[in-house]
Amino acid sequence: MGKGEKDKNRPITIVHISDIHAGSQYFITNMMSRTVAEINEIAPDIVVVTGDLANEGFRQEFTTAKAFLSQINCENMLVVPGNHDSRNVGYVHFEDIFGPRNNVLMFDRVIMIGADSSEPDLDSGRVGRERTRWAIEQFGNKPNELKILAMHHHLLPVPGTGRERNVVFDAGDVLEALISNGVDIVLCGHKHVPYVWRIENLVVVNAGTVSTLRVRGRTKPCYNLIKSEEDRVLIYRCYPFGKQVLLADFSLSESKYCKWKTVVSSYDGGEAP
Repeated sequence: MGKGEKDKNRPITIVHISDIHAGSQYFITNMMSRTVAEINEIAPDIVVVTGDLANEGFRQEFTTAKAFLSQINCENMLVVPGNHDSRNVGYVHFEDIFGPRNNVLMFDRVIMIGADSSEPDLDSGRVGRERTRWAIEQFGNKPNELKILAMHHHLLPVPGTGRERNVVFDAGDVLEALISNGVDIVLCGHKHVPYVWRIENLVVVNAGTVSTLRVRGRTKPCYNLIKSEEDRVLIYRCYPFGKQVLLADFSLSESKYCKWKTVVSSYDGGEAP
């Protein structure tokens, strides 16, 4: 867990990747290598990985994912498990290689909580009352901090993912707790379809898969780039070997809907309308 001196005027850059699926037949090593190179070019302050590092929960899959992530030049990295990581008792390997399944990262004015939403051998997930309470306690009453929750499963349905059955079971309770306690952003993954929602003052950012071709429709492998400077937050979708597309530009303090600069469909291959 890294820490830096707090400076409200200092820009902070966060890279959000998800669903590596090392060991899958759809895993593309060249795509992952390119993503690592691009992240090092960005030189982010924080890198967060929202689950499914492995495909079947086997140890060699976790070591493969670790080998790639270890090449990222960032001292502040937060990793949470996904449903694939909890298959075949894979969570014990996750803990051996990546550490606790629930953790806290503090850097500058950012407080990021990583919460394990997975259940052993189930694709569905939940956060749970105890973990939700723990996360809120970690955030505390700090209005000048950027509060981010990282988890694997969806808190909101994502368009283009077919029949919705993977929103966490206790999504309503979790959303109410996050919104009422001033959490700013939720980062998640799971269904390989990127999207950005805003509900009241909470922004929910879903990531696609970063390194597999297990995608729906015209969706392409991608990851998210989040830039925060003073009161302003910008969210970009980045395509390995491709470009960055601005998705949202909003204020943390203004109690109104996001000012979306560009609305990009998950099915258009990343081209702005």
